[in-house]
Amino acid sequence: MAMLLTLGAAAPALAYTQEQQQELQIGRQEYQSLQQKGEIITSSPYYKILDPIAQRIAAIADPQYFVPFHFILVNQAAPNAFAVPGGNVYVTIAMMHFVKNKEELAGVLCHETSHDIHNDVMNLYAKNQQLGLYAGIASLIFGKAEGGLAYGAINIAANLESLHFSRAVEQNADHKGAITCAQAGLDSWGMVWLMRAFKNSAMPNPSEFLSNHPTDQERINALKAEFAQDPTLFGNLNPNVACGTPLSYNGFYDQYKGGCGPVLHQSRTGRNGASATQQLVCPPHWKFCPPHRLRFR
Repeated sequence: MAMLLTLGAAAPALAYTQEQQQELQIGRQEYQSLQQKGEIITSSPYYKILDPIAQRIAAIADPQYFVPFHFILVNQAAPNAFAVPGGNVYVTIAMMHFVKNKEELAGVLCHETSHDIHNDVMNLYAKNQQLGLYAGIASLIFGKAEGGLAYGAINIAANLESLHFSRAVEQNADHKGAITCAQAGLDSWGMVWLMRAFKNSAMPNPSEFLSNHPTDQERINALKAEFAQDPTLFGNLNPNVACGTPLSYNGFYDQYKGGCGPVLHQSRTGRNGASATQQLVCPPHWKFCPPHRLRFR
């Protein structure tokens, strides 16, 4: 990640628009801020869970943004995920503990990539900039040429982890996120399952995924309506949370056309003709860790 950020910083200025340069600057500042606080996690067993899901989502989301997405674990106490301009999506270890299946994790990642694709942070900054406060203060500090860019980036980076978007922005991210997950071959119902889990948890400080004006139930209803309106994309997805793929499973459960449960395509048998089994190991301290012992088909 450090190498990628360095390459981004060294890229020719003409390769990006002014707004894209600003997005990259904000992304670098946020990464450096998290790094200085010791919150960036570069090595963890949870990457073995996160990376395969992220790769599927990036295959759909990357062509819609000006730089590739990167998904980074951070050590924060609250279950949260947040997207930063420049393509970094941060996921807290607490979120990895909170989600009960891979589809819930995919749902929040798909939602967050939508914020960058829609340029939500930059649009919010542009609205704030209209007040005329940032440019005036920054010009005193940085000079007229770089004032608006530098100060605005610093202000945004300082508040990204607790940024609250409007009702319309969050609903658009839900809508886009559901499409991204479905196109990536992931069950979009994971977004609904995760919203229900947050709703039932009654957390005093909800994650960015839920910190907005619409109620959880409003967003759940909107997603259900979206699924019903596009049966071609969503019609075969399984709404049953009991069919969610455990994070400890190496792959994804078959959730299409009524399927439910592990599918291991490679058939293996022992010398005595008995089916082989695979012991799946959970990451350390993961509380949702049933002793899965899956039989190969």
